[in-house]
Amino acid sequence: MKIVFMGTPDFAKESLEALVNAGHEIIAVVTNADKPQGRGMKVALSPVKQYAIEHGLKLLQPEKIKGNDDFIRTIKDLMPDVICVVAYGKILPKNLLEIPKFGCVNVHGSLLPKYRGAAPIQWAVINGDSITGVTTMYMDIGMDTGDIILKEEVKIGESETTGELWLRLSKIGANLLLKTLKLIEEGRAPREKQGENFTIAPMLDKNIAQIDWENKTAREIKNLVRGLNPIMGAYSFLNGKKIKFWKVDDLKENTFMEMFEEFAEHAERVKNIQPGTIIYVDDKKGLYIKANQGIISVIEIQGENSKKMPIGDFLRGNRLHVADGFCKM
Repeated sequence: MKIVFMGTPDFAKESLEALVNAGHEIIAVVTNADKPQGRGMKVALSPVKQYAIEHGLKLLQPEKIKGNDDFIRTIKDLMPDVICVVAYGKILPKNLLEIPKFGCVNVHGSLLPKYRGAAPIQWAVINGDSITGVTTMYMDIGMDTGDIILKEEVKIGESETTGELWLRLSKIGANLLLKTLKLIEEGRAPREKQGENFTIAPMLDKNIAQIDWENKTAREIKNLVRGLNPIMGAYSFLNGKKIKFWKVDDLKENTFMEMFEEFAEHAERVKNIQPGTIIYVDDKKGLYIKANQGIISVIEIQGENSKKMPIGDFLRGNRLHVADGFCKM
């Protein structure tokens, strides 16, 4: 089929590559306008743009879609059979949705109608879900409200990060898109209305990244850390310095007592320690922090103005003490 592809990050690049390798005719690639990134604010090519350039594909980067008559006219002139949208990040107007013969098809990183919105993969991890997946759907003017075509369900690992799940789902999404297009070509694509029992996955706010030791359980803190890895990292403050947590595990208090028998006779005192307090620190055995309903074992960490590193390396270069407390600021 003649396809206009719309997407920007590496999640979308997997689908674009799959379409090219399957022999579909990509008549144009639409990606977001270039933006400065990183501390140096250098303009970096998005994965989709880079792939399009390397493969000589027609590239379009409109600043906006809604109200952009020139862009709409350009797409009409291309006469696509279908528009495939993967992590493009904008709601498409009705006059664009109506252009292609077979409509606009979206690949979404959740099992719709759960987690409509910009960050479905991240919220599935942060919320501690055990199952997620990918959905393909016909797009309409709403935010991820279109009719469902296909779904594929996957299990989320207990310690799987957003980055790891993102990579897995990008490949699953690419394959599901190919299956979807084949069914559309054959006139056999299902079409299922979404129910009203939906949830929203809004874009992540930076404020979510600060660890709330007082009100969150050890398991919830672990889920936050892995949910924000590698996007921004969860953080807390220790002696006025910002510390980022990239990988942690959560332990039950009795498991901690079994690991460190000297604490067994002080089990009641451990329960009453303020959440966020360091209860054990050793560069060979690790860093353990009291939390609600458990203990946080730190695996990978990043000091202020430093790089991320295994906890043993961090502790050999930084003096932390038992009874020091992580806190919000």
